[in-house]
Amino acid sequence: MTTGFVAVFAGCRWRLTCLCFTLPLMSLTIAAAVESELLIKKSRFLCRVQPVPDRNAAKAIVAELREVHPGATHVCWALLAGGHSAAVDDGEPSGTAGRPMLDVLRHQNLDGVVATVVRYYGGVQLGAGGLVRAYTNCVAQALKLATKVPVFKVRTLQCTVPYALEGMLRREIDAAQGDLQRVQHDAQVTFVFTLDETLADALVARVDEAGQGQIAWRASALRREPC
Repeated sequence: MTTGFVAVFAGCRWRLTCLCFTLPLMSLTIAAAVESELLIKKSRFLCRVQPVPDRNAAKAIVAELREVHPGATHVCWALLAGGHSAAVDDGEPSGTAGRPMLDVLRHQNLDGVVATVVRYYGGVQLGAGGLVRAYTNCVAQALKLATKVPVFKVRTLQCTVPYALEGMLRREIDAAQGDLQRVQHDAQVTFVFTLDETLADALVARVDEAGQGQIAWRASALRREPC
């Protein structure tokens, strides 16, 4: 919650009014993978939280864990990445593993991360409450070791321009601190470049105005990157 003040004219004098409002939080990711291990009533919980770009990458990580730990009783996981989420109990009672793990990620405002917990059952049942605490604490303990960094959105743009407009577009990309990925010279010049999502629409509008209908854009792609 953020507090601000505005001046309001009331009658013949100004009154200072306090307003409270909520600013959107910037999403965070982690710089590198972190791990933790808990031993609870002879059950081993091996947790790893790591950055991932999407759900497919997370599923590949889980598949690899199953191969590395063929004797594990459960491989539970939770994902937050690019607006997608997942909470997988993998045989634990519903809502006792994946959901608590996901709640920890959400509480810490993370994005582009997957949390996995490999459990080796020790022969003593923990009960629903015990499982929720175990999976929650395992992820929380790992994240205490994490270096968190802000995430910003990057858009990839591709367009084709006449040779006469090549210099103008290069200057616009440079001014927006964009990153040229590829430039191809054929009958016209094709550019592929990336830049901050918040600057993309304004750049396209300026370039279109300068090009007067001579610039052809292709569909853009959006991704998230750590700052």
